[in-house]
Amino acid sequence: MSVAMIGTLGVALLLVLIFLRVPIAVALAASGLVGYAAIDGWSPALRMFGLVPYQLASAYSLSVIPLFILMGAVAARGKMATELFQACNAVFSGIRGALTNATIGACALFGAICGSSIATAATFSRVAIPEMRRHGYDSAFAAGAVASAGTLDVLIPPSVLIAIYAIVAEQSLVKLYAAAFIPGFVLAGLYVITVWIVAWIKPSWIPKVAAMPLGGQAACFGRHVEARGAVLFRGVWHLSRVVFAD
Repeated sequence: MSVAMIGTLGVALLLVLIFLRVPIAVALAASGLVGYAAIDGWSPALRMFGLVPYQLASAYSLSVIPLFILMGAVAARGKMATELFQACNAVFSGIRGALTNATIGACALFGAICGSSIATAATFSRVAIPEMRRHGYDSAFAAGAVASAGTLDVLIPPSVLIAIYAIVAEQSLVKLYAAAFIPGFVLAGLYVITVWIVAWIKPSWIPKVAAMPLGGQAACFGRHVEARGAVLFRGVWHLSRVVFAD
């Protein structure tokens, strides 16, 4: 049997296992093991199956991942997510879709300290969705906004997925972060534009919330930035200097 045929059957086996609701990690491991065994035999396949996962998991570079997650957990416990949401809400106050855009902006900024899209989505689902529903936002739209905004962490440094990719692909983590830094915030801006378009097409989904006075906006934004956001902004600034100085 040719290598191409073995690869095709391996992909088919992977899809079948996924459709059978086998966990994706187990499905990938099983299809990879069977495919390797079909090419080189079971003895080398079992040897590699025990060696490669240990080599990857014991890499010193992976120690950055739990530290990023710890930093996000500390920020969540310190109610930084709530502070960022309220600060961004002050920026977009008076615009239709202000709460959704505040969620997008807060997720983008929170991603600069967390690195996990799942953790960000879970955090802001507790912060933003109740607030949007209280002001009459469509429930499905509110949930979709938080889910999509949470994916910004995949691009915005320090992204855990980019760190894992850099280690597995043996690429420069700094260069990958530099490549993803600007696109991450560009994507956040496109999300904001999308919210405005949806608000124009379906205004019933996104009721307009009463605007804060201009002085109140500045005071609210300044208070929350001073309380929580200043550390974040300094971190993003120093990170960008390191990234683009490489």
